[in-house]
Amino acid sequence: MKNTVYILIILFSIIACTTTKTGVNNKPVNNNVAVNDTVRIANDSLEYEVIIIDNGFSTWLASRAFPRNYHSQSYLENKNQQYVSEWNNRVLQPQRYNPALYEMTINYNPTINYGYEVNYLIYNYMIYFQNTYKQKLGGYVPSR
Repeated sequence: MKNTVYILIILFSIIACTTTKTGVNNKPVNNNVAVNDTVRIANDSLEYEVIIIDNGFSTWLASRAFPRNYHSQSYLENKNQQYVSEWNNRVLQPQRYNPALYEMTINYNPTINYGYEVNYLIYNYMIYFQNTYKQKLGGYVPSR
C-alpha cells in the first residue's frame, strides 16, 4: 500500500527544488517531477510522495525560508506532526474553517522516516501557508 503525503492548495506554482538518489548504476536519479505547476517528491522504496501546488511557495522557499539543516529532522518532524494534526482537524470542520483553504487531509504518519527533505518541505509549506493565509495551526509561527 502506498503512503502518500499530499499538500494541495490549487493556485498554480512551480516549486524549484531538487533531490536526487543514487540509482543502480550510481548515477543520480531525479525524483522531482514538475508537471503543470506540480512538484512530486518521491522515494519509491519507502513508497511516499509529496505534492505541493501553491502560487508563490517556490519564491518564498528560495527567498525567505530558513536554509536546509537550520533545524534538525526531529524538530521538523515534531512541528509537522503538530501542524498536520491541526490541518486535518480543520479539513473535517468545513462549516468552521474555509474549505477552500483546507481541501483535503494530509496523510502524515509520524512513525515513518520520510527523510530530511520531505520534512523540510512540509514544515516550510506550513509556515508559508500560515503567514500567507493568516492562519495559525498552533504554537509560534516564524514570520520569515
